[in-house]
Amino acid sequence: MAHPYAWLDKSLNAIHRADWYRSVQTLSGLPGPIVCLEGQQVVNFASNDYLGLAGDPRLIQAAIGATQEFGTGSTGSRLLSGHRSLHCQLEEAIAALKQTEDALVFSSGYLANLGTIAALVGQRDLILSDQYNHSSLKNGALMSQAAIVEYAHCEVADLKAKLIQHRALHRRCLIVTDSVFSMDGDLCPLPDLVALAEEFECMVLVDEAHATGVMGTNGAGCVEYFGCTHTPLIQVGTLSKALGSLGGYVAGSAALIDFLRNRSPGWIYTTGLSPADTAAALAAVRIIGQEPERRERLRQHVQFLTQGLQDRVQSRGQSPFNLRPSHSPILCLQVADAATVVKLGRHLRQKGFFVAAVRPPTVPTSRIRITLMTTHKRQSLESLVNTLQDLSNL
Repeated sequence: MAHPYAWLDKSLNAIHRADWYRSVQTLSGLPGPIVCLEGQQVVNFASNDYLGLAGDPRLIQAAIGATQEFGTGSTGSRLLSGHRSLHCQLEEAIAALKQTEDALVFSSGYLANLGTIAALVGQRDLILSDQYNHSSLKNGALMSQAAIVEYAHCEVADLKAKLIQHRALHRRCLIVTDSVFSMDGDLCPLPDLVALAEEFECMVLVDEAHATGVMGTNGAGCVEYFGCTHTPLIQVGTLSKALGSLGGYVAGSAALIDFLRNRSPGWIYTTGLSPADTAAALAAVRIIGQEPERRERLRQHVQFLTQGLQDRVQSRGQSPFNLRPSHSPILCLQVADAATVVKLGRHLRQKGFFVAAVRPPTVPTSRIRITLMTTHKRQSLESLVNTLQDLSNL
């Protein structure tokens, strides 16, 4: 008989042959625009720390103070021994930022998506999901046991056609979408989704993971950016990207939040967010309200790098790069295949740039994913453009 674990080696060999193999890379020191990666100083274009807050002394001191007062762990679920006053303060701050009636903090953004979707819909219901949605949204849909229909990425006409075909056959319907798509950087057509939701009596869940702190006048996300602040939406997101901490949240009506406290498995059956993470996130929410110049500087970086890539890299006739449309700090250069993107990522690393070389199955097509931080220096952006221009000649 074959060994019961023999298939693992065969599967790993297949992953290697497809150039899909991944391994961790160790960073040391504080996060920031310059990091030490496996002993090499590199410019960091692979972080989701868009506002440069993960290494901010104010967040660090908030985390230290909370640990000294409350200890290192919450010790239990929020409904048992894990609830602290800090959790309430953070939820109030998120609700104020989002201009919603209430908010609920989860131990991770992934749990927030799983727990919220699984609580809102079930076997008699329908989920309409953008085909490029994050894994957490797709897995939350699967956990709910609702009927799942994917619509073409950001294609409103396809979504409407599928609503016409399927909506009347189900009790409740939930439209699910990222606001900023993490592997492309483009934005969902939120106003159009809201209009369709009203027409077909649907709920809308929008994942603001890559928009919170970044998009909108006050950093409230794409809901604010698109002028949908007072629309009855279910807003989910993370505290681990622009807010520089860890955890997730849901923001919406008081009834929604009260329901989730009683029915969301991702919140009820897990330990509450640690005091340190809670306090750091609370400090970050306050900072993004007090320092709008961080968003403005980030916006200028995006504009500068986009223009440079269009003028000096994309315009080259034989360039291996295809710059995808983006309105966020995520810029993606699509390349031909997995082997090419691995090669380009290695060349960039040798030149002192840390970028994400993203391959299937994470994404449908391979790409160099560049993420910008407000703390990047303009000189670093210029150097990256020059290096990518040189790589276009390889």
